[in-house]
Amino acid sequence: MIRTSIATVVRGLALAGLLAAGQAHADALAQLKQFMDGTRTARGSFTQQVLSKSGRKPQQASGTFAFSRPGKFRWVYEKPYAQLLVGDGSKLWAFDQELNQVTTKKLGQALGNTPAAILAGDNSLDKNFVLKDAGDADGLEWVEATPKSDDSSFERIRMGFAGGQLKAMVLHDNFGQTTSLQFGQIERNPSLDAGLFRFVPPKGADVVGE
Repeated sequence: MIRTSIATVVRGLALAGLLAAGQAHADALAQLKQFMDGTRTARGSFTQQVLSKSGRKPQQASGTFAFSRPGKFRWVYEKPYAQLLVGDGSKLWAFDQELNQVTTKKLGQALGNTPAAILAGDNSLDKNFVLKDAGDADGLEWVEATPKSDDSSFERIRMGFAGGQLKAMVLHDNFGQTTSLQFGQIERNPSLDAGLFRFVPPKGADVVGE
């Protein structure tokens, strides 16, 4: 979603620069692999900014998350509105507390074409995404993931790493909207209560969906 380029000036510096860039790029994919192979559960915090195609004032949000791979996650929006997303391995539940409304649908293959696949999916990213190095920017090394499926709601997803930790994601959807996520310190492989990934609609809530 974010593009970077490397310009060469003189041959000697260009060669050194390309070698250094090549090492950084390799590190980005290596860090993605390390994160996916070495993280079965995780929890942390996030801040989110959504910028529309029209360039209106960005929408800000923040909250916490947890996941247990494969397929289980809990995404909690605390500000500015209380919302909850829970993936229980077979269904996705979305609860809007203010509206007291629950929306549910089967995860199915759709999970492989959403950001949840990066965090909570299995290790087979190559099945659903074309992965490539995307250079370094803002102190992070980036990997770009382009969905292989034409029916994905995202054009591409960028993931920024530093020191083996996932620090940021930038998502570009098919409507020209950009969602930027900054992650707080992610705790990898903690013991998580299975109840985090179960959802029972509150009494009186309006339930919509499958």
